[in-house]
Amino acid sequence: MTEAEQRIAARQFITDWKERVGEKQETQSFWLMLLQRVFGIVEPDKLIAFELPVRIDGTTKFIDGYIKSTGVLIEQKGAKIDLRKGERQSDGAILTPFGQARRYGEKLPHDMNPRWIVVCNFQSFEIHDMNRPNEEPEIVLLENLEKEYHRLGFLVDTGNENIKKEMEISLQAGELVGKLYDALLKQYKDPDDPATLQSLNKLCVRLVFCLYAEDAGIFGKRNLFHDYLQAHSSEARQALINLFHILDQKEEERDPYLDDDLLAFPYVNGGLFADESIEIPRLTEEIVEIILQKASEDFDWSEISPTIFGAVFESTLNPETRRSGGMHYTSIENIHKVIDPLFLDELKAELAEILSETVEKTRKARLEAYQKKLSSLTFLDPACGSGNFLTETYLSLRRLENQVISELRHGQTSFGEVQKENPIQVSIGQFYGIEINDFAVTVAKTALWIAESQMMKETEDVVHMALDFLPLKSYANIAEGNALRLDWNEVVPKEKLHYIMGNPPFVGASMMTAEQKGDAVAVFGKIKLSNSIDYVGAWYHKAADFMSETTIRTAFVSTNSITQGEQVAPLWEKLFIDYKIHIDFAYRTFRWDSEASLKAHVHCVIVGFSSSLKRGTKLIYTDNGAQTAININAYLIDGPDVFISSRSKPLCDVTEMVYGNKPTDDGNFILTQEERDTVLCLEPELEKYIHPYIGSVEFIN
Repeated sequence: MTEAEQRIAARQFITDWKERVGEKQETQSFWLMLLQRVFGIVEPDKLIAFELPVRIDGTTKFIDGYIKSTGVLIEQKGAKIDLRKGERQSDGAILTPFGQARRYGEKLPHDMNPRWIVVCNFQSFEIHDMNRPNEEPEIVLLENLEKEYHRLGFLVDTGNENIKKEMEISLQAGELVGKLYDALLKQYKDPDDPATLQSLNKLCVRLVFCLYAEDAGIFGKRNLFHDYLQAHSSEARQALINLFHILDQKEEERDPYLDDDLLAFPYVNGGLFADESIEIPRLTEEIVEIILQKASEDFDWSEISPTIFGAVFESTLNPETRRSGGMHYTSIENIHKVIDPLFLDELKAELAEILSETVEKTRKARLEAYQKKLSSLTFLDPACGSGNFLTETYLSLRRLENQVISELRHGQTSFGEVQKENPIQVSIGQFYGIEINDFAVTVAKTALWIAESQMMKETEDVVHMALDFLPLKSYANIAEGNALRLDWNEVVPKEKLHYIMGNPPFVGASMMTAEQKGDAVAVFGKIKLSNSIDYVGAWYHKAADFMSETTIRTAFVSTNSITQGEQVAPLWEKLFIDYKIHIDFAYRTFRWDSEASLKAHVHCVIVGFSSSLKRGTKLIYTDNGAQTAININAYLIDGPDVFISSRSKPLCDVTEMVYGNKPTDDGNFILTQEERDTVLCLEPELEKYIHPYIGSVEFIN
């Protein structure tokens, strides 16, 4: 949640509770509402446990509230109770509410010892830091919650442990896939044949889907794939061929006389198992052991992050990234630097405002309209790679939708039945991509399917009903091709589109291949210095042209060179003047770290822009946070739109600089001090040809 959303939610929470008597029996309502409304926890009942039993001197007592993930123990009292006053306990001891809570905490198992104890009487929160148990507690009054809600952030702040865990699991999954890939590759007759590598990539995608499907419950029975392959391990190759065939067959079209363990698998659809021409090599004992032991028994695929894993998977099976250490992916944090200011912050603020509506009928109607709006939004990533921007956006929208579904149901449950009408409206069909690599296209689709299954499980927990995930819906919204040569309207009509986003290729102007230069010039036309603009600049022009006369908004991650030096004028002048785009928000230079073992630090910017849509508040983000701007120019400065063009002649009467300081001699003309001294000792007359070597550090200092 954004700060604005939390302030609105906190203000409403104060209104809801300041006039209530605050009886002890309202403890659960109070804390569930606080966690959900103010801190954005979609399913707070999964976060906090109530009435946790604890044994005190042979008697069972109950802890009012306990949050295991953050180590918070809550002692709740009625609204009229003085939190500093002691009460006589059953054993005769006189304890304050804090003393009582501390006694409970001491009786918990060691790994549940509280880090924080909160004593509350509905109108005041006393916060005791158990790292400093004898100091005076912090006090947060309900009436001040709108300004001081952040002081209760420790209730839910796990230090991003869930994200870290997902990341670790996804990287482990990538390593497993790498081992499997290497072992399979050895078994192919012609491992260097492109057709072989294509088959191997498809085979790995299928195996990963099966491993994920059985752990996530998609196959209906845990270990279904493991047990099937184990039973047929002596003929594993044929077993896989038979399985892939059956997964692509509807139940009513199958041979009823097949073995029961094959018929137990559901129909998958989606085209994932449709190609029966892929080459499958012999499966050695080593390969079978990797699949059954390391990748199945020893690993749980259900907890991977589809956002991260899609990219890790692609990197693992890409020879170039494997050579450079592999594991290239855009972090979830960096993805949100793009999608939050582009659309997600506004959507969250809108939902928070709807939830503050006190008239039940109006609130319900607005929630239903909001869910319909979520399901109508359409997104395009024109350089989608393994689909991480699309996947994370889908997950973010579905989390908002799950919150809406939860609010509309008011916690009503109907256990033991299948949902007759699917409450989910947001679908992966709203997400479009363009990608030049055929394997990345397959990975992106698979990542979205995994994301869809994970979010369906979360919805099932909200509605307490089973929802059907299989068969997969065919998903053809990711087009394979060169985004700079394709007509984007053929992928998604501009009239249907709302947002363009992504992370187009980082290729400097001097590093482009002849084909890439051709792509760029084809987009730019005959702009001065068009072949000196970084490759990513072509996506800006293509997007600006596509957005013309629409309300589409776009945000791209780019190397910071497009907002510096000679590239600015040729790139941005046409964008501003001909396409009339304006910059809505921007992240100034920050370092973009790769997860490869051979780190490549790229300095990036993020630019969000639109054309006909005029936005009120413009934001410039730096390490110090966001600042509002009147106008954001091409240099990402709050100032007028000016362009400083390069010039070949000096402004005044000085020596002309023919070529700047650019070592293209592979280091052969650069001398150390010792080398200079040696040369001059041997050939003193060469001194007039040896000059000081001045770089940026020497020049600035």
